[in-house]
Amino acid sequence: MRALRTPDSCFEGLPDFGFEPHYAEVPDGEGGSLRIHYLDEGPRDGDVVLLMHGEPSWCFLYRKMIPVLVARGLRCIAPDLVGFGRSDKPAERDDYSYARHVEWIRSLLFDQLNLSDITFFGQDWGGLIGLRVVAENPDRFLRVAIGNTGLPTGDARITEAFMNWRRFSQETPNFDTGFIVSSAVVNPLPPEVLAAYNAPFPDDSYKAGARQFPILVPISPDDPASEANRAAWEVFAKWDKPMLMLFSDSDPVTKGSDRLFLEKVPGTKGQPHRTIENAGHFLQEDKGEELAGYLADFIASS
Repeated sequence: MRALRTPDSCFEGLPDFGFEPHYAEVPDGEGGSLRIHYLDEGPRDGDVVLLMHGEPSWCFLYRKMIPVLVARGLRCIAPDLVGFGRSDKPAERDDYSYARHVEWIRSLLFDQLNLSDITFFGQDWGGLIGLRVVAENPDRFLRVAIGNTGLPTGDARITEAFMNWRRFSQETPNFDTGFIVSSAVVNPLPPEVLAAYNAPFPDDSYKAGARQFPILVPISPDDPASEANRAAWEVFAKWDKPMLMLFSDSDPVTKGSDRLFLEKVPGTKGQPHRTIENAGHFLQEDKGEELAGYLADFIASS
């Protein structure tokens, strides 16, 4: 598998992002390996919080949350998905699949970092991938929190907002990741933050994963990922560990997805679910500190 690696110089001078990079190698599925980047902040003996980003962002998305969580004594692990951030970027769109993303993250978390007793938080594709990892390795996780994400099987109607996004992602000649993030927040992003979201992609050759991700969301019952996602839902139908919904009030793409978890997952009962007000799809940008406070309170109380 041929993979590109964004030069380190692209990540110099990022605003409010003075975190040390960490790297690990995972099998690429074709006999080679891929380098995954992750942040590891906070006390080594602190309770582990796994923070997973989605499309087309990277762990820069969690820069407002990590200091709040670390101040509460928590250890934050925030990986860059393969194809994003400082992680390696396979060059061909066919290199990416839902199943491969799940396996790449599983290998990082357990084969390389040997994490356990984890609190998971995922948004967007971070939830789609992370919830599969949770369901397939439930003994590694103590609790789950999600925001603006889901676990689609292709059996239910997909929102018009998502289908519009899917169409745009395939048809636009300029896949401007900074613009895409800025279009899905309530509060305008300054130029240096826009530049940070563009930093992983020096040119279009680095964007194969970003372009492919929307196509990998199951929108029909016979999608290659549908059966595995149904199996994950079967696990969550019996999940009695704490599960928290932290969705925003201004995200048309995932609006209502939290109801499915509230209806189907026993562990959601009695939890302090919150709707984050005045926040868009990337609620970590709009209300990162507030979101982190709710997440830390959830960990402390459960």
